[in-house]
Amino acid sequence: MRQRLSSEPDRYRGRRRVPTPPRSRYAAVVTTAFVGAGVVALGAGAMPDAKSVNPSVLDELKAASTLDQGAAERAEAANRASRDNDRGADEAAEDEVWLLPLQGYDFNSPYGMRWGKLHTGVDLVAPEGTPYVAIHDGTVTKAGWFGGYGYTVIVQHADGSEAIYGHSSAVSVSEGQQVKAGDQLGLVGNTGHSYGSHLHLEVHVKGEPRDPVPWLQERGVDIKLQIEAIYSEVAAS
Repeated sequence: MRQRLSSEPDRYRGRRRVPTPPRSRYAAVVTTAFVGAGVVALGAGAMPDAKSVNPSVLDELKAASTLDQGAAERAEAANRASRDNDRGADEAAEDEVWLLPLQGYDFNSPYGMRWGKLHTGVDLVAPEGTPYVAIHDGTVTKAGWFGGYGYTVIVQHADGSEAIYGHSSAVSVSEGQQVKAGDQLGLVGNTGHSYGSHLHLEVHVKGEPRDPVPWLQERGVDIKLQIEAIYSEVAAS
């Protein structure tokens, strides 16, 4: 090895050389790299491939998913049934509504014998032109002139009973029309064999007249006292 003369420039002056690691340390670094690669390879081999999952496990997962979906469908069906039942109950409650035919009248001439003849209804005295309404749901079977009853509306109810509204000054419905309790049927009048402006109300069951007072009382309406059951109270009972 040639000895450097003092006059020759030092190429490494001002620089810092990184020492070469000893062979033992180099071997350790290389060994660590190989070991790390092996661990990664082993880890990758340990991870299950999706294709290698046991088919029975997949079947169980599918079955669980099907059960969950079936439970949700059954719950929705139960909710629909509950809503239908509630709607049916509401409709049934509405079918049971019975009302007074008008408001602010004087109860006169009850059912019974009068002047040697059977008075087959009750007379409700009110000013001419006062609107009157259906006491219950039904179908209009008569709307027009009806002999001694004058202008008359007859409504047949679902149970087969009939309500006859006589001596009207005008009718507001037509035959075959479906009406609800509270729908206007006509106007109070003095037509036919009448002694003054009033509404004549009759109730027939199987073609035979019934006293409207007790018959309506059984249905929550007291026509003598002008009292009717409130719908909300009927529905809640």
